[in-house]
Amino acid sequence: MSQRPTIFTVTAFRDEEADVWVGSCDAVPMTAESESLDLLLVRLAEMAADLLPDNHPGLDPSSVFLQLSVLQDIGSHAAAA
Repeated sequence: MSQRPTIFTVTAFRDEEADVWVGSCDAVPMTAESESLDLLLVRLAEMAADLLPDNHPGLDPSSVFLQLSVLQDIGSHAAAA
């Protein structure tokens, strides 16, 4: 019997000073940095697979999805235009 999908929201933002994307999810809990959003999702998925058994026992990993919410400061784009 398969479980209903469980969606964890990851909030990501660009740290311009460090030149990386930073993503975090309090529900798992986890935080990671990466050079690109694609690599950030890969790292967070790997971390979630390791952390879920301790933080959400009984949750089937095949039913878990990460939803990415990207925070973008619109002022930085307006100034560059």
